[in-house]
Amino acid sequence: MLCPLHGAGTDPTRLVGRTISRIVASWHVCEGERSEAPLDVWLIDSEGESTRISTGSDGCLIVECAAPHEPYDMGEWGRIEVGEDLGDHPFLRHLGEKVATVAEFAAPRTGRTQLEIGFFDGDRVRADCWEGDLRLTR
Repeated sequence: MLCPLHGAGTDPTRLVGRTISRIVASWHVCEGERSEAPLDVWLIDSEGESTRISTGSDGCLIVECAAPHEPYDMGEWGRIEVGEDLGDHPFLRHLGEKVATVAEFAAPRTGRTQLEIGFFDGDRVRADCWEGDLRLTR
């Protein structure tokens, strides 16, 4: 799924058959308030590879091989916190589970718009870009 601005990223179907062994997420914190949804999610699989899911400035969904970055301070605009236990999101319930299916959806001008990861219990997690933010739903 080629995004004109961010390229194709990585093929997320490589997750099929792999176990999600760790999940790391980043959150924006400003004046003590944490963002409702994570900014990035990294799925670290049984092969030790890290798949980052995030959003692009053009409304695309970025899926790439990348390790979690360090937390950082943005001064008056707050802080980006990064960790494994910072907040709740739909991927957490699948920690330790094997990925059964992966499906991608795209739009001609923005590339990848949605990613759906299915697990053997029949549950799925959808990632998409909603008004510029990463949205994770079941």
